[in-house]
Amino acid sequence: MNTRDEKVDHNSLLLLDEISRNKDLTQRDLSSSLGVALGLVNSYIKTLISKGYVTVSGIPRKRCTYYLTPSGFSEKARLSYRHLQNLTNLYRAARADFSALFKNIEATHSRRVVFCGADEITEIAYLSLKETGLELVAIADEKRSGEDFLGHRVASIGELVVMDFDLVVITSFQDGERLKKALVEAGIDEKKIADVNATGWLGRISARGA
Repeated sequence: MNTRDEKVDHNSLLLLDEISRNKDLTQRDLSSSLGVALGLVNSYIKTLISKGYVTVSGIPRKRCTYYLTPSGFSEKARLSYRHLQNLTNLYRAARADFSALFKNIEATHSRRVVFCGADEITEIAYLSLKETGLELVAIADEKRSGEDFLGHRVASIGELVVMDFDLVVITSFQDGERLKKALVEAGIDEKKIADVNATGWLGRISARGA
């Protein structure tokens, strides 16, 4: 299964879950609550109906009510299991990659590390870092600047310019490219930026699920 198929499965799971909990939702409601474009919601709903997972009632007039069929509940359970399995695989792959990266950093005698990115992947990186002799100096992310995260106040990327550190490690697979570009634009030497390739994680996960 490729990354696009995983995204489709994930969005389908979100829709099935929402419909199972509240059948009186419009497609606009679903679009708003799930953060998925209205046109995509319409496409997903049509697909779920065509596969027999969702049925629709047009009563009262001009308002549709969606119901999960028995097959829909079974599909929701299957997708939930796959989603949990993917999260487990992602955790294991990310832990292994960060552990290897941090060992390599230690071998260069670097000690003071900054994380760039503040999300679930950052938490996994933090667990791996705690198993080494490296020191986490700061966590930076423009989107969460000023927040408390893992015992640190999240700094802006611009603040890193005046900090004393050996290496910046990008700890986000969703925003990795954006963060790297922002670091370089802020004046951080590209040689001092380390990135664990997110595509590698997702590729291995997809291969396992195939």
